[in-house]
Amino acid sequence: MKNKKRNLITGGNGFLGCHLARKLLERGEEVISLDNFFTGTKDNTKDFKKYPNFELIRHDVIDPIKIEVDKIWHLACPASPIHYQLNPIKTSKTIFMGTYNMLGLAKRVGAKFLLASTSEIYGDPEVHPQQESYRGSVNTTGIRSCYDEGKRIAETLCSDYQRIHGVDVRIMRIFNTYGPNMRFDDGRVISNFIVQALKNEKITIYGDGNQTRSFCYVDDLIAGMILLMESNYQKPINIGNPNEFSIKELGYLIRELINPELEFYYKNLPQDDPKQRKPSIKLAKDILRWEPKIELKEGLLKTIEWFKKNL
Repeated sequence: MKNKKRNLITGGNGFLGCHLARKLLERGEEVISLDNFFTGTKDNTKDFKKYPNFELIRHDVIDPIKIEVDKIWHLACPASPIHYQLNPIKTSKTIFMGTYNMLGLAKRVGAKFLLASTSEIYGDPEVHPQQESYRGSVNTTGIRSCYDEGKRIAETLCSDYQRIHGVDVRIMRIFNTYGPNMRFDDGRVISNFIVQALKNEKITIYGDGNQTRSFCYVDDLIAGMILLMESNYQKPINIGNPNEFSIKELGYLIRELINPELEFYYKNLPQDDPKQRKPSIKLAKDILRWEPKIELKEGLLKTIEWFKKNL
């Protein structure tokens, strides 16, 4: 079929990428996953053999690639602190050069371009909840800055390519997301808590546990991502779940769902760890007609079930 849309997903074998790929394949579209397997795995797409429209290319986005596509979903980058801090210089380079190369490709072939940006661009926010107009409070020299500042310059590149070259860009600020296919060792709070609970270990809480996050189930997030790509909106937009929980509340809930007898173990809070994080999703509601549907407990039960089968 000549009219099938060709999608390039950078980081297509990562956590979000594999869920996006599956959804697009189910719609009958062609998907090319570009991944260097730093955090993505071949296992995430092992059952995609049933889709003749799926192609996997091992490639690092730091290097340009020549390929004809209609849409570019630029997700490639380690997104958890434990991974992006392993080699912060490489992280900064991946974000800048990867975004630069993919925008150049979008310009050459006339493809739509979506950047997976992040709530981390807001840093440790002084405004709550965070609206897209808030410019953030980021430590430019801290241990998280390779990712936070990297994504900020990626948004700058997108905006400049749109203004100067007319590239059709979308900028999606993703808040905490969870679900099946998360890595067991990614250091994020939900995967940490679930793995520790399933192993009957103490649940590790950093700080006093009163810092807050909002958690969006991956299916909701991917639905918002697709709606954004299909829209005409070219400015940054928050996609996340506005229901806010303290880390301690999350710990109690996961403990209740797996093993109520487990104890908590408290450790010092890492440097620049945000004290609160909650999206304003008014723009997403108004422009995309999107809002999350899956409550935290329901999403956790699905995630725990996947971890039980795969751990």
